[in-house]
Amino acid sequence: MKCYELQGPGGVDALALVDKPVPQAGPGEVLVRLKAATLNYRDLLTVKGGYGSRQKFPLVPVSDGAGVIEAVGAGVGSFAPGDRVIGSFFESWLGGEPSEARMRAALGGSVDGVLTEYRVFPAHALVRTPDHLSDIEAAALPCAGLTAWSAVVKLGDIKPGQTVLTQGTGGVSLFALQFAKMCGARVIATSSSDAKIVRLKQLGADVTLNYKTTPDWGKKARELTGRGVDLVVEVGGVGTLNESIRATKIGGTIAFIGVLAGPASSDTRLPLMVMQQQRLQGVTVGSIEDLQALCDGISMHGVKPVIDKVFAFDQVKDAFAHMASGAHFGKIAIAIG
Repeated sequence: MKCYELQGPGGVDALALVDKPVPQAGPGEVLVRLKAATLNYRDLLTVKGGYGSRQKFPLVPVSDGAGVIEAVGAGVGSFAPGDRVIGSFFESWLGGEPSEARMRAALGGSVDGVLTEYRVFPAHALVRTPDHLSDIEAAALPCAGLTAWSAVVKLGDIKPGQTVLTQGTGGVSLFALQFAKMCGARVIATSSSDAKIVRLKQLGADVTLNYKTTPDWGKKARELTGRGVDLVVEVGGVGTLNESIRATKIGGTIAFIGVLAGPASSDTRLPLMVMQQQRLQGVTVGSIEDLQALCDGISMHGVKPVIDKVFAFDQVKDAFAHMASGAHFGKIAIAIG
């Protein structure tokens, strides 16, 4: 089989396409022929060597993939060859609260990921692909989809009539917009591109703000709602946190996910967060049980991921370059087989 390996922290140039024998499924395991993968910003960080001590070399990168079961090992009765499946980001986090042990095995970081034609998974780490999704679409769910689900549905507990603010047009943000609308919430969406803002409205955003022409978008969001938003899905990180604090209502929540916007300014508004009894909720993907809940939810509502562009398996470096450019709207996918 063909497989991409990251040989060291040398960026995209350290990615090598290698030949390896097809692995065999042992007891309790399943061999999956991967059909598609999608990229997350975390994958770009990993390729650049920015995933710290949890990163091993050589490493098969990328966490999010979907495919078809090729063979099952002894004792596996829950799946059969031909079943369409997606793999969980954390293979050992079946359910319940997160812990160091449950979060240790993270695909494409501490263990090999899915940028390969075949991979063996523990049977318990797989979830059936929703029938209404293609393999490309299903490959968007394990990290980006589940992170947004955890932020909006599980931890955010968004109810009809509430207001959610999303940032930008990456995979997590668009999923968050879709899930917030699915929950009956109002959505304020930000972007630096007027062309992308048009697409955000088509996706269901009730209000849009261009954060380049409206740099105090947090203040504006608070004015628009009269009291502030119930939830901000914060993908920018410390660089956008100040405006997120301004946008959030007294007692509201900031789901803290990303690191896209760089370092914080010196005039941090953390005292305002304290005074308004806001909650800063860290979000790191979710469990296999959560992934199943996500699949059940989008199956019931017919929600489909937004796919920006599909690259061939031999165009992986181009796919990473496209992600680094920031030009994408939704998920960047790779067709494997």
